[in-house]
Amino acid sequence: MSVQETFRAITTKRPPTTRFLQQFLFNLFQKVNTITESSQIHTQIIINNFTQKNFIIVKLLQSYIRSGYLHQAHQTFAQINKPSITSWNQIIRAFAGTDNPHDAVNLFDEILESREKPDEYSYSFVINACARGKLLRLGEKFHGRVLVGGFVSNLFVQTNLANLYAVGEVENARKVFDEMRERNVVTWNTLIAGYVKCGDIDGARGVFEEMPERNVVSWTTLVSGYAHDGRCKEALFFVREMLKSCMELDQVTLVAALSACAEIGDLKMGRWIHSYVDRNWHITNKKRTIRVNNALLHMYAGCGVIDDAYALFKRMPLKSTVSWTTMISGFAKQGRGKDALNVFQWMENAQNDGSKPDDVTMLVVLNACSHSGLVDKGRHIFKNMNKIWGIEPKIEHYGCMVDLLSRGGLLDEAHKLVETMPMEPNDAIWGALLGGCRIHKNVNLASQIGLKLGNMKLDEDKAAAYLVLLSNVYAGAKKWKDVANMREKMVELALKKPPGRSWVQIGEAVHEFLAGDWSHRHASLISDMLLLMTVEAKLTGYKPDVYQTAEAYVAQ
Repeated sequence: MSVQETFRAITTKRPPTTRFLQQFLFNLFQKVNTITESSQIHTQIIINNFTQKNFIIVKLLQSYIRSGYLHQAHQTFAQINKPSITSWNQIIRAFAGTDNPHDAVNLFDEILESREKPDEYSYSFVINACARGKLLRLGEKFHGRVLVGGFVSNLFVQTNLANLYAVGEVENARKVFDEMRERNVVTWNTLIAGYVKCGDIDGARGVFEEMPERNVVSWTTLVSGYAHDGRCKEALFFVREMLKSCMELDQVTLVAALSACAEIGDLKMGRWIHSYVDRNWHITNKKRTIRVNNALLHMYAGCGVIDDAYALFKRMPLKSTVSWTTMISGFAKQGRGKDALNVFQWMENAQNDGSKPDDVTMLVVLNACSHSGLVDKGRHIFKNMNKIWGIEPKIEHYGCMVDLLSRGGLLDEAHKLVETMPMEPNDAIWGALLGGCRIHKNVNLASQIGLKLGNMKLDEDKAAAYLVLLSNVYAGAKKWKDVANMREKMVELALKKPPGRSWVQIGEAVHEFLAGDWSHRHASLISDMLLLMTVEAKLTGYKPDVYQTAEAYVAQ
């Protein structure tokens, strides 16, 4: 029975009293499930002249907001002559959760201009709006009002204050937290998230260890923090600890864990997570989301088992732009440029998918052409990016194109592209051209690029990398004096090239190696084996890079 039919049924027998009608409408909101029903009740409120009854209007506002119809809620609120503080709170809370939380702050200012006085909920909602909008200075102003108004001991207000400061001033968040007489798991999680946001993962772990009670959000925040910070082994350690604590891995944890597996090449753990998803989600009748599928795709591609990634990709019922881009990138990194371009063509022809190439997609497509030497195809794609796909090339796309031409030996064309590009070339652009000079032994152009890079303000790691690359060019031309000059300049500027890093998985253990690092317990044996492999390689005709000779010359 519709709202109108129900209303007609109770009014046809005998005219109900005003009080009865008000209570009846109030109770109807307990059964509302659709926006249509909310609108029908709203109609009866207007017909019976109850638009100024705050206790009914609050329920109507809640119904509209819950259904996502904020515009109707705001229109209804604007028609109240004297809104109660509860009505104000409902509309402020709603706007605090939008993409423009500043509107909630404006509404709070209107409260101050009226005769109503904000209560603890008003402050909680407006401070939450400041946190969402990263309006730290405004939030501090409301913190002052909280102190004056005597609401500082309220748990909800304190939690939102901690959340506010966790956005950018975690030390103040900790002060608020320490002053709280009562804490719940939400408050603890807020502080952990604050430390993660500011990059202090050890601080986040310290709070985590102090927690008297943890929930899935606590674990997920810490795992995601470690993964985002590049501390992938620790991220996976806490995934295992999470499972030992009988916590179910949610989507956020799974994505973070799979990202960590991809980063360090832990294929065994990645496969186990895949089986966990299939097993547990089948039991609970869940379907794998696109986000989880994309994370699995990234894991397999990142671990180098590109055929497994492609098999998964083909089985995916829905694909997003991220899915296509990840698959193209996976093939590109394996040097399978033609396969990457085939996937790109498939993406273009997928009419029912709804996914369109974006600037990142175009970047990985150009990268695929570059790593596979597909110069003509890359040139065609680059020239038609805007015309066909409506994507204006950015500096990263120019960088890929310069790299493609440089690798292909078209250094003059690459240099001309750099000189005529619509934006100022950065060090990555010149570095790509310098890399081509090394491959094709163009010393004169490399020297010009060296001067360009020398005039840029670069951080030490980049400066060292480019000096080493330039010295490689000189070594290729057997200009040993110039090689020595580059090395002397590095010593003079106290620069050191960042060491290379790699991982290898043997059984269940992932071993990490750093160039020049002898901390591994089998370092001596590994070094002996590498020497033996190098000798055997030379016997089969392998010639060492000329830069190795340069290193020996500089060492003299």
